[in-house]
Amino acid sequence: MVFKMNGSCFFSEAPGRKVFLALLKTDKVTKNFGGIQALVDVSIEVNYDKLTALIGPNGSGKTTLFNVVTGIYRPTSGQIVFQEKDISKTQPHQIIQSGIARTFQNIRLFNGLSVIENVLAGEHCRTTSGLLSSLIRLPSVLREQRGGLARAMELLDFVGLTKNAFELAVNLPYGKKRLVEIARALASEPQLLLLDEPAAGMNESESEVLKELIRKIHSQNKIAVLLVEHDMKVVMDLADWIYVLDYGKKIAAGQADDIKNDPKVIEAYLGQEIKYADG
Repeated sequence: MVFKMNGSCFFSEAPGRKVFLALLKTDKVTKNFGGIQALVDVSIEVNYDKLTALIGPNGSGKTTLFNVVTGIYRPTSGQIVFQEKDISKTQPHQIIQSGIARTFQNIRLFNGLSVIENVLAGEHCRTTSGLLSSLIRLPSVLREQRGGLARAMELLDFVGLTKNAFELAVNLPYGKKRLVEIARALASEPQLLLLDEPAAGMNESESEVLKELIRKIHSQNKIAVLLVEHDMKVVMDLADWIYVLDYGKKIAAGQADDIKNDPKVIEAYLGQEIKYADG
C-alpha cells in the first residue's frame, strides 16, 4: 500500500527522495536534569535499511532520548542530526514537519473525539489552509478537507480499524487505542517513526498484530523505525539492529544474537529475558 497526497507518494517511494548516510544521528548527546545525568554521550544512527530498537532497564534514558530527538527537551551537549541538518535547537512542531513522528509510552489520544478525528489531528502539520479561508470555506479548503478525510480512512484501513472510524476513541479496547496512535503518527507523513513501548499492556495476539503492522510500516512503506520496547520477543523478532542503554550510557550495539550474548547486557538488563525471547 502506498498512500497519496496531491497525486504524489508521501512515503519513501516518492520520486527524488534523498537517501542519507544516516537519516537520524545523535552525536554524543548528553542531557542533564540538575545534578542528574539522564543521557551521557549517547551516539546512535537510524536509517531506512535497518529496523532499529533501543532497549534497557527502566530509567536508562530511552524515553529521554525520544524527548530530546523530538524537541521536548534540548540536549545539554551533543548534536542531533536529521537529514543532515542539526535539529538540536528545533521546536517540536518544526521537527514533526521535518518528518519525525512518535507515539508515547502512555497512550495520548483525544478521548472525546472519534477515531478518525484523532487521525485527522495528525494531518494538521501538513495542511495549508489559513484561518480566513477556512472560515469562508473556499473551494481549496473543501478539497483539502476531502483529501484529508480520504487519507485518514486509508490509514485506518492500513492499521485494521476501518470499522471503528466513527467510534469515540475512549470506547476502544486498549490494543486498538495503540493502533489509533500509530495511525495518527503516520498521518503526519513521517520519514522516521519513533515507537515508545507500543506492545506495553498487549496480550500475545495483539502483539502479533502489532509486529506485523510494524513490519509493513518499515518494509512495505519504507519508513525508518526506532523502537523502544521491553517485550524482548517483540524486539528480537523485529529488530535488525539494537542499541542498549544503562544509566544513560550506551553499553552495547549490534544484531540480536550479539546483544543476547553480550555479558554487559545480560548483567545490566536481559537476565532471564533471554529465555523468554528464545521461547
